[in-house]
Amino acid sequence: MSDLAGAALAGGLAAGLSLLVPSIIARIPEPEPEQDEVRGEAEGEEPDKPDEPKEPYAAIAALPGLAWKAGLAGLLVGAAVGACVGLTWPLLYLVPLVPIGIALALVDWRTRLLPTRVIAPTYALVVVAVLVIAAVTGETGDLKRAGLGWLVAGGLYLLLWVVYPRGMGYGDVRLSGILGITLGHLGWAELLVGVYGGFLLGGVLGGVLSLLRRVDRKGYPFGPFMLLGALVGVVLGQPLIDALYS
Repeated sequence: MSDLAGAALAGGLAAGLSLLVPSIIARIPEPEPEQDEVRGEAEGEEPDKPDEPKEPYAAIAALPGLAWKAGLAGLLVGAAVGACVGLTWPLLYLVPLVPIGIALALVDWRTRLLPTRVIAPTYALVVVAVLVIAAVTGETGDLKRAGLGWLVAGGLYLLLWVVYPRGMGYGDVRLSGILGITLGHLGWAELLVGVYGGFLLGGVLGGVLSLLRRVDRKGYPFGPFMLLGALVGVVLGQPLIDALYS
């Protein structure tokens, strides 16, 4: 019963919040022009331009039917998450992460950027939520594991970025910290499956999409696969680990 109640509550709340995805995207400021481009304009030179100009955030926010499509996605994702965790404290951060994740996945998919304007407040939201949960419940074990999750996931992505910065944007590193805290707070199984799932899905689905010429095989946004992997970790993390060791 608690699983059904959790699914209904989380699904309904996430669906309502996800209707705000167009507003979230529309409020993201456009990135500042590169320094070399600004200098070139000042000297009267033709500035270097990317092969394809970035799609404006306002144009993404104005995509036809975005609100109801995001609401439907929020309903499905929220219900799945709520069914797995039930009426428990983690819904405090999991529910708002649904519309934020949808917005970030869409923006990254279309622009290959994960805006700091969205990432930074999301970091604050997750950190405050796990601290409040620890203060109310007195469960410090989950809090410690959330910190370790941040170190594991964030450290791994930071290392990959340092080793090969052209293969990963720093926005992915920032996002990995949020996912590490979230998955770590839920459990080691969720953290392991969620982080590994992001790499697996990025490699397999990204490869398939590149073969189908839906993405550039030389580089495609990784954020959506990170978020999808995290969702798999939340929903299937513990069952998968149990199945492997049973």
